[in-house]
Amino acid sequence: MMPETPNESPRLQLPLEYETGIWSRGLSTIAGVDEVGRGPLAGPVVAAAVILSEGCSVPGARDSKKLSTIRREALYREIRERARCVGIGAASVREIDRTNIAVATALAMRRALDALADVPEWVVVDGLPVRRLGCEHDAIVGGDDRVHTIACASIVAKVCRDRLMRRLAARYPAYGWATNVGYGTPEHLSALRSFGPSPHHRLTFGGVQPELGLEGEAGGG
Repeated sequence: MMPETPNESPRLQLPLEYETGIWSRGLSTIAGVDEVGRGPLAGPVVAAAVILSEGCSVPGARDSKKLSTIRREALYREIRERARCVGIGAASVREIDRTNIAVATALAMRRALDALADVPEWVVVDGLPVRRLGCEHDAIVGGDDRVHTIACASIVAKVCRDRLMRRLAARYPAYGWATNVGYGTPEHLSALRSFGPSPHHRLTFGGVQPELGLEGEAGGG
């Protein structure tokens, strides 16, 4: 998968319709959860969990892939200021290689939930139900552009992972991580053919060690 191409609309505001329905049932701590980094060839998968106070929203929050880097960074700061609490979790490349991307994603999400200062009464995740998450949860396909708290989690996870990949790019400049954040761009694949994998590459992903005939892992985000 290639990095996202922003298609943002500054006027778009995701409603709190989903959250309002849960709040009306007397459940005040709703954790929206999303992950970033299922598809790249390098770097961890990162998840975020966000709990907003009842009635609170962050204007402009939506699916992080549809926002420019500048807009994401601004919204990230606003989410950290406005949110009741934020939790961040990750699974390393070694955990991804040792298990698989689905198991590692669930592990990152679980760590994000465990990092929350408050225990959520309701958990909603983007996509399909997550096996091994370890708690009951609602799952909404396309939730990062439909549910406000998931959109906030999407932004937090994306900003945190991109920052990490830019820091790693300073140590491994050949792979172009400052711009491709680990995805399999032509520049990244060319560097792999020239220099081989770094310690931060996912060795079980196709393209990382093509001479071994390894199959690529499905994933997005």
